[in-house]
Amino acid sequence: MYSDASPVMRFILVGILVAMAVGIGAMTIWSYRPFYSGEPFGAPFTLVDQKGAPVTEAAFRGQPSVVFFGFTHCPEVCPTTLFELAGWLKTMGDDGKNLRAYFVSVDPERDTPEVMNAYISNFSDRILGITGDPDKVHAMAKSFGIYSKKVDTGDGDYTMDHTASVLLLNARGDFAGTIAYGESPDAAIAKLKRLAAEG
Repeated sequence: MYSDASPVMRFILVGILVAMAVGIGAMTIWSYRPFYSGEPFGAPFTLVDQKGAPVTEAAFRGQPSVVFFGFTHCPEVCPTTLFELAGWLKTMGDDGKNLRAYFVSVDPERDTPEVMNAYISNFSDRILGITGDPDKVHAMAKSFGIYSKKVDTGDGDYTMDHTASVLLLNARGDFAGTIAYGESPDAAIAKLKRLAAEG
């Protein structure tokens, strides 16, 4: 009986996996709907940088930008991504001098400008931190198709689930692609060089 049911179970499992893949693809495209529909990517925002100075969507205009959403208490994805981003920019040298890089906190309750400044200074002076009022930060992240959710760790603390990809924006502030978490350095640098050249 088990051997007879096995092909059926495999068929069902394959069907579920295909459905999940299609669903994830659809969600990804929906997340970046403004880019595909021709509407402006992201919404206007007013937040602060790691020095406490005001920063708006104008920061993403005029030069191509690399934007990563994360948080300073992140155990692995965020420090790894920031370390890699700093390395990519350094490797590019003058080829990437027109790229602006940003780290936007999805945990603004803990990530004050002071905390962001101390954290980012461990990686690069090319990356600027952005934080601010929690409601405004979450609205800004959502407008860029970024997923984030507070997750209780059960010990009175919490962590954050969030999109791990790096967003690439052209000089108009429009969506120009992503760099996936764990993508090879060669592929990432190639994407950044194209972005810089187009800028």
